[in-house]
Amino acid sequence: MTRGGHKKRPDEPERRCIATGDTQPKAGLIRFVVGPDGTIVPDLLGKLPGRGIYVAANRAAIATAIKKGLFSRAAKQQVTVPDGLLDLLERGYADRVVHLIAMARKAGQAIAGYEKVKDWLAKDQAQVLIQASDGSERGKSKLRPPREPGRFIECLTGNELGLAFGRENVIHGALASGGLASRVVEEAQKLTAMRVQDSDGGKARRKGTKTR
Repeated sequence: MTRGGHKKRPDEPERRCIATGDTQPKAGLIRFVVGPDGTIVPDLLGKLPGRGIYVAANRAAIATAIKKGLFSRAAKQQVTVPDGLLDLLERGYADRVVHLIAMARKAGQAIAGYEKVKDWLAKDQAQVLIQASDGSERGKSKLRPPREPGRFIECLTGNELGLAFGRENVIHGALASGGLASRVVEEAQKLTAMRVQDSDGGKARRKGTKTR
C-alpha cells in the first residue's frame, strides 16, 4: 500500500510528484501535459500526447504546484494554469466515476436500490458498496460494506449516482467483482481527494471514500 492509499501492482510504473517529491504508482497521480498554446491540460485518461507532468491526486498537492509555479518548472517553459483548475478536476473525476458506474450497470455488474443491494451483500455478490454522500445516515447505516479495505464509496451525491443508474436520485448501489469495479474504486479515490479541503487538516466539503 502506498502513502496515497493505492495498492502497488506488480511492475506498475511509478512517477514523481512535482509538488511533494514523492515517487509513487501512477494510479495515485494525476497526469498533466502542456497544450499547443502553453496551457496546462489535465489528462484524466492518461492518453494525451506529450511529456507527462505528474501531481499527487489531492487538492493540497495541486494547490502547491499552482502556488509555487511548479508546472512551469517541470515543463521547463512558462505555462498557463487554467483558472479554477481544482474545480475543473473535481468535476472531471465526478463525471469519470459516474461514467464508469454506468458502464458497470450496462454490463450487469452494478445495481441500485436498498433491497437489491442488501440482497447482493447477503449473498457476497457485492464487491463494493456505494452510497450517496447526501443520503440519510440512519438509512445508510443499515447496510454494511464488505470487510476488505477499499470496499466502500461515498463520494457522489444522490443526483450524481442517479445519473449513473439512469434515475433521478440513488442512495444505495453496489458493484460486482470485475475490472470495472477496480477502476471505479481507483477513480473514486481521486475524486474523494479532490473533494477534501486542504487548508487546515482536511475538512471535507463532501463525504468521500471511506473504509468501515
